[in-house]
Amino acid sequence: MDLSEFNNSNLDTCLIHSDVPESAKSKPCCMGIDEAGRGPVLGPLVYGICYCPIEDSERLAGMGFADSKTLSEDAREELFDKIDNNKDFIGWMIDIIPPTFISNKMLQRSKYSLNAISHDSAIGLVKQVLEKGANIQELYVDTVGDASKYEAKLSDIFPNIKVTVTPKADAKFPIVSAASICAKVARDRALKNWKFLENNVSQDYGSGYPSDPNTKKWLGENIDPIFGFPQFVRFSWSTASNLLGSKAVSVEWEDDDEEDEDAKSMMPITSFFSNSQQTHGIKRHHFFKERQLEQVTSL
Repeated sequence: MDLSEFNNSNLDTCLIHSDVPESAKSKPCCMGIDEAGRGPVLGPLVYGICYCPIEDSERLAGMGFADSKTLSEDAREELFDKIDNNKDFIGWMIDIIPPTFISNKMLQRSKYSLNAISHDSAIGLVKQVLEKGANIQELYVDTVGDASKYEAKLSDIFPNIKVTVTPKADAKFPIVSAASICAKVARDRALKNWKFLENNVSQDYGSGYPSDPNTKKWLGENIDPIFGFPQFVRFSWSTASNLLGSKAVSVEWEDDDEEDEDAKSMMPITSFFSNSQQTHGIKRHHFFKERQLEQVTSL
């Protein structure tokens, strides 16, 4: 599983997949969908799918899959190797959703929930595999939100597929367990190889869950009063937004027709994008340098 494409673009979603086995094109297949990283305030959310011919379901079950959360990292890696080494009958695909993408969606003017992001990812993965020629006849999904409503939604989008949405699907169906392995291994690797664009960021962030004291400490130590957190953080989580409210510099927006002297003397935000090293005696902030943002002088 090569994550180099994702590491080069932490702002958009990234699809990584195996080839579709020839047997999966000609024979009726079952597919499982699961995710990893839904709860953490740090890092990406990853959705994974796994599929194989229905007649090979017992062969898949015999490989020893289980809910990825109950396994050690080494055990997950070994199981993913089994998946990837059986390309003759198993296919997989993952969708890596970076924290910045999640924050942008959830904080946009028209609010977009994490459930909606999750549904979009799952639906997109199924469509991608169908377009690649896989003959999917059965779909097993770990629920996000109300199981019956989610099942009805998927059945409406994919009327020719028998859809089963249920809680704890990763513990009930080996094909979902396999998808869980794909998602968790991808997230583990993404976290290990995360490229921080910001300077001097400690990687001792704990588990990434809001309840983890080490994660809370890391968040408190890595907040910029102007620009907030590194891109590794999901700004839309209450843990992050509460810290921003208490530690970040407050901003007062002046009315467009404000004519008082204070408004006239305020430095325009465009001054921070100056090509020169200093503007009005203030150094250009590293936020813009690290993202290679330059002032636009002409169109």
